[in-house]
Amino acid sequence: MKKRVSQRVESASRLSGTHVIDARIQQLADWRGEMLSHLRALIQQADPEVVEECKWKKPSNPWGVPVWSHDGIICTGETYKAAVKLTFAKGAFLDDPSGLFNSSLEGNLRRAIDFREGDKVNEKALKTLIRAAVALNAFKS
Repeated sequence: MKKRVSQRVESASRLSGTHVIDARIQQLADWRGEMLSHLRALIQQADPEVVEECKWKKPSNPWGVPVWSHDGIICTGETYKAAVKLTFAKGAFLDDPSGLFNSSLEGNLRRAIDFREGDKVNEKALKTLIRAAVALNAFKS
């Protein structure tokens, strides 16, 4: 059993962030994969220069966490049984007039959006939030 886990970690670490995210989406094969894929497309539309990575790989999570960056981390995308969570690294400093942030609201730095099965994504507001995160990163660089 341990050998299989370490083989998966080793295989995942050889792939680029984009390929690991592709594989993770395909592996999910349910609404969470569809949601993560949709959110990823919106991130790429909002910032065509975004860099995709997978960080924090470990035996219990050989895929790691999808991370989208531009002059610093914009957001991460994690999948849970009941939600796909986009966590904005500097979300506490972003205006959110549409009220997208619905998780991790008490922190001093991060803010997150939990998407649940059947949720409709406010695409325009999410793209605006992504662009604001990119601008904040550029300002702080």
